[in-house]
Amino acid sequence: MKAVTTAFSALAMLALSPTTHAQEPVTISAELEQKVIEWRRDLHQHPELSNREFRTSKVLAEHLNALGMEVETGVAHTGVIGVLEGANPGPVIAMRADMDALPVVEKADVPFKSTAVSEYRGEEVGVMHACGHDLHMSMLMGAAEKLASMKDELNGTVVFIFQPAEEGAPKGEEGGAELMLKEGLFERYKPEAVFGIHVWSAGTAGHIGYREGPLMASSDRFEITVKGQQTHGSRPWGGVDPIVAAGQIISNTQTIISRQVDITKAPAVVSFGIVDGGIRNNIIPDEVYLEGTIRNFDMGNRAQIFENLTTTAEMTAKATGAEAHVHIDEGYPVTINNVALTRQMLPTMERVAGKENVHVNDLVTGAEDFSFFALDVPGLFVFLGVTPEGQDAKTAPSNHSPYFYADESSLKVGTELYVNWALDYSNL
Repeated sequence: MKAVTTAFSALAMLALSPTTHAQEPVTISAELEQKVIEWRRDLHQHPELSNREFRTSKVLAEHLNALGMEVETGVAHTGVIGVLEGANPGPVIAMRADMDALPVVEKADVPFKSTAVSEYRGEEVGVMHACGHDLHMSMLMGAAEKLASMKDELNGTVVFIFQPAEEGAPKGEEGGAELMLKEGLFERYKPEAVFGIHVWSAGTAGHIGYREGPLMASSDRFEITVKGQQTHGSRPWGGVDPIVAAGQIISNTQTIISRQVDITKAPAVVSFGIVDGGIRNNIIPDEVYLEGTIRNFDMGNRAQIFENLTTTAEMTAKATGAEAHVHIDEGYPVTINNVALTRQMLPTMERVAGKENVHVNDLVTGAEDFSFFALDVPGLFVFLGVTPEGQDAKTAPSNHSPYFYADESSLKVGTELYVNWALDYSNL
C-alpha cells in the first residue's frame, strides 16, 4: 500500500501543477491504421474463451517480439506482457487490453463473422468477440508499434498488458487481472499508473466517455439456501415452510438498500435471479434455493451490504422456524478512476478525440476486472464509442449481444489515445 500511496500523492500534486501536454496529438499513419483493422478482423474471426486464449496469445507475443520488446508469456495462464523501455529515464506505466471472447453465436452481418465453436460448461457453443476485446487488443498492438517506433522520444517504460479471462475464469479455475496481480505482475514491473479502454455500443464512434472516481459497479453473486421441514400442503403446521421464509427473505432484503445503506454515497442494487424450490403443488419442500447479484459503487457500502444481507436472511428465516445459509461469492470490485490522474489526462483525451467528443459518462452497473489493477495503483479507464455516426447509440445492440457491431473508425482514436497517454504522462 505504501507504493500506492506514494503514487497517489504524486498525482495529487501534479493535478495542482500546470499541464505540460504537447499542443498537437501524435497520430498514426493510414498504413498503421489499416494494420490495426486487419489485426482486429483476424482476432475477431478466431475468438477464444477465458483461459483458453492459446492462438490469441501466440499472435500477440509474436507481434511484441517483432517490435524488439522484452516479452513475458504464460502470465495468469495465457496472458502476454510486453515491456518497452524508452531512451530516456521516466515513469513506468501500464496499459491493458483484455483477450477473451464470449459463448455467443454471432449474428451480425460482417464479412469477418466468427464461426468458431468451443466447449463451455460441457456443451458445444458458438464463440464471438461480443464485448469488443478484439478491438482492445488490436488498438494496444497498434499503440505498441507506434510507441516502439518513437522509442528515442519516450521517457520511462511502458508495460503492455494483454490480459486473459476478463469475462470470468471457468468454474474451478483462477484467472484475469486478480490472478495476474497474485502472480506478482505489478511487483515485478512497479507501474505508477495503469490505463485501459473499453469499446462501448452506447456511444458514438470516436467519442470518449470518462468519469472521475467510481465508473463501473462491483459485481458479487450471492446464494441463499433456506432449509425447512417437508410436510403436506394441507397441513403446513406439520413442518416448516421454506417457501414462505424465502418469500420474506426476498422482500426483507430490499430494505437493505432502501433503509440500511447510506445511498447518498452511491447507488446500489440487490437483485434475485433464481428462486428454486418444490416439485409438487401440494407438497411443502424441505429446501428453497435463492441466487442473485449485488451491484454497488462504494467499497465501504459493499462490505456493509454483505453483512446486512447475511443477517437479514438468517434472522428472517429464524423467525419462521427455518434456517438460511448465505454464501457470497465476491466478484469484481468497483472500477475507480483516480481523480488526479483523470484530470491530468483529460486534456490528452480532448486533443485526441476533439473536445466536443469527450463526455462525462453515467455510472455503469456492469463490472470490469480492470478494477483490480486500479485498486492497486492509480488507474484511468474510459469508454470508446463504436456505434456509427447517425445511428442512435441508445438503441444499438449492446455489448454481449450476438448483433454487437463496432465501427472500425474508432480504432484509430483508441490507438492514438493509448499513444498520447503514454507520451503525455511521461512528460508530466
